[in-house]
Amino acid sequence: MPRTPDLSASQLSEVIEMALSDHVGFSLIEQQHGVSPDQVKAIMRSHLKPGSYKSWRKRVREFGDRREHYK
Repeated sequence: MPRTPDLSASQLSEVIEMALSDHVGFSLIEQQHGVSPDQVKAIMRSHLKPGSYKSWRKRVREFGDRREHYK
């Protein structure tokens, strides 16, 4: 599992909120917080319930399949 950077509680909350948004891509999260896509996935896996994480990953994959540049 990728090592996640040390983030404050508010930064962690913002990363999770951005990742859950359908309008924010991984590249913007990386620009603002220095967190790679693999690290975002690790953060989401550790902070969401298993079912919520699976639903989020499925949604991200489906959007990615439909759009050339998405998360």
